[in-house]
Amino acid sequence: MPTGACGINCDVCKLNLLGTCSSCGPGTSPLAEQKLATQQRLLGGTCAILACAQLNRVEYCLRDCAQFACDNFSQGPYPFSRGYLQMQNRRRRQNPPAFAPDKSPVEVPSQFWDELQSKDLNTLCNWTLFRLVSAHQVVFHFLNEEVLMDVAEGCLKRDNGRGWEKTQDPLLELVTVIYLNNVKKLHPLGREIVGVKDLKEAHFFQGPHILQTDPLLQRYGQDISGFEDAARFLEGRPVDMADAAYELFPFPRVPLYFLFWQGDKEFEPRISVLFDRSIEAVFSADAIWGLVNRVSTALLQGPTG
Repeated sequence: MPTGACGINCDVCKLNLLGTCSSCGPGTSPLAEQKLATQQRLLGGTCAILACAQLNRVEYCLRDCAQFACDNFSQGPYPFSRGYLQMQNRRRRQNPPAFAPDKSPVEVPSQFWDELQSKDLNTLCNWTLFRLVSAHQVVFHFLNEEVLMDVAEGCLKRDNGRGWEKTQDPLLELVTVIYLNNVKKLHPLGREIVGVKDLKEAHFFQGPHILQTDPLLQRYGQDISGFEDAARFLEGRPVDMADAAYELFPFPRVPLYFLFWQGDKEFEPRISVLFDRSIEAVFSADAIWGLVNRVSTALLQGPTG
């Protein structure tokens, strides 16, 4: 593969076509080892980015390293401009955009909030283990963070260190409102764990509605330790179900199980998602699809530097 650990694609470089310069390759590749040895022999030193990637077993800094953009990029003369690195750091701190299966932006219908305003929040908290903090506000634990739902204002908020501030997280907002509108009682957990094909609306999860695990495979397919680090960062509980498997809690009483198989010479790496049977009592198939996508996004973001 011609792309270097730093992200430069040598396929589009004339120096590579002319044979003047060879690709560094991913940080975990034999190409990287060869390039570092050549640099040391000819230049008396090595590229700090490539050396760091090889040392830390990182294929691509932009995709795989929680420390990007580190000092090796920001204080070095290349390969990216200061403006590009600032853009990367800014957008990595933002919640990524959320899209429906038809690629349209996710929006929360106002009537969903209107319906929630008529509910008894104290009762909903008893059923969900959310925490009532005022007459119109509840706090819930989403994976590894506290999120406030302001029913009066119709929005989610996160603590910015100075207080609760409105946050743009439409997919999480949508599934949270749906959850509170649909829950009718305290549902027991742990009676049955099921896969997508075992759900009553299994036919939904086909074509554009298939669970979006391919991005997770692109990121972690050859990096099981990276997957484990991300799951632990999100307060996942290890379970004995696959080569690596974790129970994750987007809501205190709604577990999702992410199972990772490393693959071998015969089989490609694989990631699948299992559910507690009780999920069907509070989420329709499209809401389950959205919830899995939001948790998958959190796994892709992984530990932050």
